Amino acid sequence: MQVAIMGAGAVGCYYGAMLARAGHAVTLIGRQALVDQVAAGGLRLEMADFDDRVALGASTEPSALADAEVVLFCVKSSDTEAAGEAIRPHLRPDATIFSFQNGVDNATRLSGVLGRPAVPAVVYVAAGIPAPGHVKHHGRGDIVVGTGDRVEAIAAGFRAAGIPTTVSDAVETVLWGKLVTNCAHNALSAVAQVSYGHMVAVPGVTDVMADAVDECLAVARGLGIGLDDGVKAMVLGVAASMPGQYSSTAQDMARGKPTEIDHLNGYVVRKGQALGIPTPVNRALWAMVKLQESRRPA
Repeated sequence: MQVAIMGAGAVGCYYGAMLARAGHAVTLIGRQALVDQVAAGGLRLEMADFDDRVALGASTEPSALADAEVVLFCVKSSDTEAAGEAIRPHLRPDATIFSFQNGVDNATRLSGVLGRPAVPAVVYVAAGIPAPGHVKHHGRGDIVVGTGDRVEAIAAGFRAAGIPTTVSDAVETVLWGKLVTNCAHNALSAVAQVSYGHMVAVPGVTDVMADAVDECLAVARGLGIGLDDGVKAMVLGVAASMPGQYSSTAQDMARGKPTEIDHLNGYVVRKGQALGIPTPVNRALWAMVKLQESRRPA
């Protein structure tokens, strides 16, 4: 397949490297530092059983995706509309676009900008960028994608590249499960700048996480999203499966970058307000991250 990654951060670089390693033609669209490193010697993919450089293309220009059959849209939630406008003139008429983003409404927002469907995807991967041109895999890597034209065939290509992929007509529910996980973990890891394992070892933290989950479940049910009580056990078990992982919000904050907190806990707070459902724990977590963000130089 001809694949383009729009917004090649940790998530985009990991999946791009996996697909390129399997023989697909991949182009990363990202920052100049990434482009320079990839041009000089490929992208370093570091995993438990693999550590080598993978050859692929890279560019800073959205026009570089003009030949792509498959586009993985990996930009931050706050950049969805702007990045969507940037790629819209360059998309092939038959391209399939996947929203590989946090939050639950990005595919809908992206579809509105593009004037064509974007397939929602739920991404479960722990990865980081230790240096430009180097992506390090910490855990998992499976994805759940929605249905659509050619999706089954593309999913088969993903699986053959070592990316466990499920196609689901209930992807909205799965997106909400991921949102609840992010709401429980991201802000706490970010404000304290600690890993998940460190975080849950501190007395009282799992109680705060459980309260945040309860609020999220109440809002989801108010919106007609069919999450069950088993979600709480799943969310609270995440730290055991990736104890060394820092949340994406923590990584953004450490680099002085804007976070996606408005589309995580902030989203739950806004929906709760509209439904008349109190969300004080999620509001506090959202506010703490916003306070930290306010310390960045203007």
